[in-house]
Amino acid sequence: MTPQSNEKRPLAALLVPDLLELLEEAPESLGPQTEEMHPADLADVAEALPEASVRAFFAALGKERAAEVLEYLDEDLRTQFLEELTAREAASIVAEMNPDERADALEELDEETADEILSELEPAEKAETERLLAYEPDTAGGLMTTEFVSVNEDLDVEAALSSVRAMARAGRREAMYAIYTTDILGRVRGVLSLNELLAAPEGARIADLAWSEVVTVSPNTLQEEVSQLISNYDLVTLPVVDEDRRLLGVVTVDDVIDVIQEEGTEDAQKFGGMEALEEPYMQIGLWQNVRKRGGWLAVLAVGEMLTASAMANYEGEIAGVPMLAQFIPLVMSSGGNSGSQATSLIIRAMALGEVRLGDWWRIVLRELPAGFILGLLLGTLSVARIMAWQAMGLYDYGQYSTRIAIAVGISLVGIVTFGSITGSMLPFVLRRLGFDPASASAPFVATLVDVSAIMIYFSMAYLMLSGRLLN
Repeated sequence: MTPQSNEKRPLAALLVPDLLELLEEAPESLGPQTEEMHPADLADVAEALPEASVRAFFAALGKERAAEVLEYLDEDLRTQFLEELTAREAASIVAEMNPDERADALEELDEETADEILSELEPAEKAETERLLAYEPDTAGGLMTTEFVSVNEDLDVEAALSSVRAMARAGRREAMYAIYTTDILGRVRGVLSLNELLAAPEGARIADLAWSEVVTVSPNTLQEEVSQLISNYDLVTLPVVDEDRRLLGVVTVDDVIDVIQEEGTEDAQKFGGMEALEEPYMQIGLWQNVRKRGGWLAVLAVGEMLTASAMANYEGEIAGVPMLAQFIPLVMSSGGNSGSQATSLIIRAMALGEVRLGDWWRIVLRELPAGFILGLLLGTLSVARIMAWQAMGLYDYGQYSTRIAIAVGISLVGIVTFGSITGSMLPFVLRRLGFDPASASAPFVATLVDVSAIMIYFSMAYLMLSGRLLN
């Protein structure tokens, strides 16, 4: 287990020397000395410890405290730690974890090791964990915890409070802030907060206090939709129900925050023109790094070859009027930038549920005038710059000065308009084909638009300089 850099965990770096000394001289006192520390801070300490001291550190914490820390520990480090233990030792610790965190920890292990640990769990814990492991990790079932609070809708306030206290004392405390009411068959009928229950008048019936409009999802709902629902309705928990609306578990807002961070990281990496990484950057191997980046780089390189081929078709024009080459970077970058802007806007709108597949024509109607106006703006600026530099004697375009300026200006209008339309439509095409729209990244759009930009620019320059548009 390789300790990570301490630069991002200054508290851990300060504590490690003292805790190492404590582990060596009086390990039994480490638990009491750190009982006021948050498990996340202790996880930082564990990640900063030398490899040889990690196992002793968790042993000194005790099983219950060690389980809390494991929930915050880096996934790879947690996996390595559990694999170093015997199945019985690992089971004694993961049994103390929240059910969803326990399932996540076992999901990261190889199948044989996970099965050995499962076999050492108590029957009830084993069955509960196996139910959670049966769901895909990126679904509501894979995110949910079974530690929720529900009471029968026919209870009165006093009986409901007594039931909630019993659940809290039994350790089922992960989602205490939302209380779901169910009928005799376990079907969700309503929801109320713990505050509402505490403030309810004595003798009131729970069914009369609870909100009957409950937002629910099925266990197979994708995590992106789960996070969207929690955001839209400002929920702290989202109940997961079966086809008969029986309550299976709840997804908590902290799990959704993890999903948002994970999805944001994946999208950011795809925007850069590469496959998303399954592990943190500093932990991936050399060949995995190359493999994740090499595929898209090869595709982009082939695309740029098309740009070179397009330029080769206009060698005569470049040779006859060399100053045309000066504006190639301008027209290519303008088209790529406009396309990248458009694709970024649409991908984000798709992620937020603001745009759906059927809205493509509305996007065209918005991007067409926007692209034209932006192109007109850039074209006007470019024409003004060319003419000003010519007048100031900074550059001498000779007899072609006006025609080159007009060719660049008109080209930019067409190129930016085309880039905006292309960039906005690529996410729709990719989603229709079943790909992640984030794959329509800035480099991919820019490469595609580059070819078109060269063709538009030199076609316009040919028409202008041959006198077909202006005599």
